[in-house]
Amino acid sequence: MITLPYGSWPSPLSARWASEASPRFEGAALASDEVWWGQSLPAEAGRTAVLRRTASGQVETLLPAPWSARSRVHEYGGGAWTATDDGRLLFVEKTDQRVWLLDPGHAPRALTAEEPGTSYGGLRWQHGALLAVQERQSEHGWHRAIVRIEVSAGEASVTELVSGSDFVAQPALSPDGTWLAWVAWNHPDMPWDRTEIRVGEITDGTVSSWDAVTSGAAALQPEWTAGGDLVVIDEPTGRWNLWRVGADAAEPLAPADADTGGGLWSLGLRWYALLGDRIAAIRTNGSDELVIIEPDGRTQPVDLPATSRLVIEDADADRLLVTGAGPAGAGLWLVTADGAVTPVVGGAGMDAGWMPTGRAVTFAGPHGDVHAFDYPPTNPDVTGPDGELPPYVVFVHGGPTAHVAGVADARTAFLTSRGIGVLDVNYGGSTGYGRAYRERLRGQWGVVDVDDVAAAASGLVAAGLADGARLAIDGGSAGGWTVLGALVGTDVFAAGISRYGVGDARALAEDTHDFEAHYLDGLIGPLPEADALYRERSPLSHPERFRVPLLLLQGAEDAVVPPAQSEAIRDALAAHGVPHAYVLYEGEGHGFRRAETVVHARESELAFLGAVFGFETPGIPPITLD
Repeated sequence: MITLPYGSWPSPLSARWASEASPRFEGAALASDEVWWGQSLPAEAGRTAVLRRTASGQVETLLPAPWSARSRVHEYGGGAWTATDDGRLLFVEKTDQRVWLLDPGHAPRALTAEEPGTSYGGLRWQHGALLAVQERQSEHGWHRAIVRIEVSAGEASVTELVSGSDFVAQPALSPDGTWLAWVAWNHPDMPWDRTEIRVGEITDGTVSSWDAVTSGAAALQPEWTAGGDLVVIDEPTGRWNLWRVGADAAEPLAPADADTGGGLWSLGLRWYALLGDRIAAIRTNGSDELVIIEPDGRTQPVDLPATSRLVIEDADADRLLVTGAGPAGAGLWLVTADGAVTPVVGGAGMDAGWMPTGRAVTFAGPHGDVHAFDYPPTNPDVTGPDGELPPYVVFVHGGPTAHVAGVADARTAFLTSRGIGVLDVNYGGSTGYGRAYRERLRGQWGVVDVDDVAAAASGLVAAGLADGARLAIDGGSAGGWTVLGALVGTDVFAAGISRYGVGDARALAEDTHDFEAHYLDGLIGPLPEADALYRERSPLSHPERFRVPLLLLQGAEDAVVPPAQSEAIRDALAAHGVPHAYVLYEGEGHGFRRAETVVHARESELAFLGAVFGFETPGIPPITLD
């Protein structure tokens, strides 16, 4: 091995590799003897194609360019396509938000009318019926409903089955087609705060009345068994677990000190599936695992090569499809009811010698323990100088109700292979550790998250693992808010990277979309009563406290955090003489999807760290700080 300064290690893991090495899956389906899956293609401007693996093992494109399956319901979409039993594709086209039918070998045919302000998502084919969430915006406000869409060859027909709440999700049709169960919630709650599972009988094509079978917590994902019983996710114990709902009471199914459930950001998320008389379930306690629950409650773990971002995409009586990420990268696997695992696509990344192993760590913070994952510099050919500690980047996930689960992705390896450590923090408010940990952030956004990331970074330095003078903090969206808050509120970090970060909470409350219109009520407080708190916690209220270099990356078409937020931060940095760079990406929204954007962003981040911390970045274009 050779010895080189941390940060300047040569690495074959290029920014181009990082943009291609972690495929972004958008659902999967069992279609007879084929497996179909959706995949975002950075090389095609982030278009979501639907691909299929045939019985002979060939991979073919089912939904060709320029079609793109992507929903805008709740802005975050999800469930933008599904498959019928006889092998037809049903999908939401990104450009017009209509539902289309594709018979392989034929041109797509529209199933819904072109209606400005109307979107569909959460598509689900069950018992010969296509269910969806319909979202309408008009001068009278927002209206969301569970609808049934006719798939026959006649004219487009959409029937509203039920509405009656601000938000609806995850419809489930009983085996005989006479009962509907779904998730419902209202402002100001988010779906991880409080929801109801509602059940109603379908009479004359609609649900005329319904009953709530859960209450008081954040219940998720109703599913009907073949015998007509209802299974749900609920959390009366403080952990999301599975329950069977009866006429008089609910019965726990294999309770565990782990979460089967998470933040319902996307309409396509599912955490368990019924496999005949067995249940396949994802359990999260820091990392993810897949288990098979036997009828007597015994559980068998599945030896799946993934422990992060697990989602059950589809299932039949004895098979299921699972996406997730492991040490070999993101992938899609076919799992049978007896636990046999077959890779379908992905999950075959770089040589293990280049991939850092995540180490679960816990640090003491002012609000309690802080959970994180440490990824040290990892390169099979290079080591750092004796007596020198590596620079570290502290990753702050978005949400803020989200979760990281201890598997290095391509972006992490891009840094660690060059001698830069990564600390990925699940600050208070994150899912995956129970409701109490999640609610630590309630009313404390801008306080608990900032304190927790600072405590984790300081704990890493105190353990002798990181150079305290070369700590950077990096986050996007809500994570960008925490980045900015940590820079103005602590002296722990020497640099920051904010991707479409929130600088002014009041502006976010005014500009954000309806799904999150009252999210800040729970994170900070309702307006106008809490106006003073919004002012005090917003980083832009304290421009004089920005002291260290900052890189700002922003999508020009971001509707969640508009460019005005990043540009106000840029102007504040310029006014106070703080070194910075601002990059605006045309054609990008909230999250970067185009290959050229991802490549430029990764290289800009590395060049920025090199410029600030004083190390060479071979092969990476330099960055100019204003």
